[in-house]
Amino acid sequence: MRLEDVIRAVKGMPQKDRDEAISIALAVTEHMPWVPNPGPQSDAYFSPADELFYGGQAGGGKSDLLIGLALTAHKNSLLLRRTNREVNGLVERLMSILGSRDGYNGQTGVWQYKDRRMELGGCQLETDKQKYKGRARDLYGFDELSDFTKSQYEFIIGWNRSTEPNQRCRVVAAGNPPTTAEGQWVVERWAAWLDQRHPNPAQPGELRWYTRNEKGEEIEVDGRGPHKVGGDLVFARSRTFIPAQLADNPDLKDTNYQASLDALPPELRAAYRDGNFLSGAVDDPFQLIPTAWVVAAQERWEPRPPMGVPMCAIGCDVAVAKDKFVLAPRYDGWFAPLVVIPGREVASAQLAAGKVIATRRDNAKVVVDVGGGWGADCYGHLLSNGIDSFAYMGVKATNQKLGQFTFTNVRTAALWSFREALDPSKPGGSAIALPPSNTLRADLCAPQYEVRRKGDGMVVVAESKEDVRARLGRSPDEGDAVVMAWYTGTKQHNISEGWGKRNTPPVVNRGRRYT
Repeated sequence: MRLEDVIRAVKGMPQKDRDEAISIALAVTEHMPWVPNPGPQSDAYFSPADELFYGGQAGGGKSDLLIGLALTAHKNSLLLRRTNREVNGLVERLMSILGSRDGYNGQTGVWQYKDRRMELGGCQLETDKQKYKGRARDLYGFDELSDFTKSQYEFIIGWNRSTEPNQRCRVVAAGNPPTTAEGQWVVERWAAWLDQRHPNPAQPGELRWYTRNEKGEEIEVDGRGPHKVGGDLVFARSRTFIPAQLADNPDLKDTNYQASLDALPPELRAAYRDGNFLSGAVDDPFQLIPTAWVVAAQERWEPRPPMGVPMCAIGCDVAVAKDKFVLAPRYDGWFAPLVVIPGREVASAQLAAGKVIATRRDNAKVVVDVGGGWGADCYGHLLSNGIDSFAYMGVKATNQKLGQFTFTNVRTAALWSFREALDPSKPGGSAIALPPSNTLRADLCAPQYEVRRKGDGMVVVAESKEDVRARLGRSPDEGDAVVMAWYTGTKQHNISEGWGKRNTPPVVNRGRRYT
């Protein structure tokens, strides 16, 4: 029976019986410094999930859930906010609940309460995740999850364990819908609950089970297991999502907080007041490619390329041993599903070139990032096998000009060119169709830019790839591959009268032996 059902039953009792029930409840919980509110917060507190996301509307008691679990249900907890300054909010709330700062060491960030140990920390830089390496906790709590990078989250929770056999271990994350492209990984991880396009949607509180296959890709399985993956037997972890609502938080629902949420700009109201995970992203004023344009291109996408249009180019972001090796095949403005291969499966540049050749059709031009790693060697192997290839070096200076703008380097020019292709205000609208992928969307929407005056003209400066990687917590491989595929190769506008009126049919690539 749910806690709210018990409360409803108590309210229906005669006054004498009700007073007695309340007296018993107060006696039973007298030793507890914190008790969950009826409704979603109690559902989250008692959820059996190994990994829980409690999120949605602002004011739903998300931070209190993390603190309450650490105070009452766990022995060794780590509660995190993204920046060290934001940790002060957790300290102040704990002090409010306990009535003092007794037990708190501001130097170490550790709060000792009876036999409970709680560490309060930040993870501002991507590398700060290393501070928590190998330090086991039975509770990991993340406050405002979408402020963290995916790699920080996955790295830190890897030590969720306890030496006490009867101590439950779990990860609980709390937060509002992401308001930046960098936070969209949260929607992807809990897609069964948060993404209305998911083929098998889950109900709030429903358990789903996940593990990884031999390629390192996350897969959904039926139950804890064991499951045979490759030659190994592995166990899965359960995951769920429970929506948080202001109306269910008695500490705030009768205050003026609702009016404050109502006064937010429309896009922020969607995230914080309404808890809408699909429309909460707010573009930075200097975001190079608007999110709405990318979303529109993904909504235009269909599973098959346009009739009679050959493969025109393949963007190739080479990764060997680390990151992801990504191929982006393009059929004029239609992009095929990306070919994403873990870098560890590509042991050499020669093997990388072989993957490209196996994907290529119709004598498509291959655009290879030669800016680092194995890209230059892969490009060399392709040339030696007669493959029409283009060496793409993003940091190279360029004289390219689009309208009134010039660009600091090839990468900036390529991003701006793709931005213009996505622009819905151009005559006839945009013909770009991108496959559905939250990762691709985040990659394309992450770069920011500035415009500098140079003589009588203006030059566009895109944010460096290193800075984008630092904010995303990973390399924007998928976005880079798509932008490269558009940078060169045949396009509709440079074919007389278009694809349908060409005098010669598409040339089918017969393939050639790779050496």
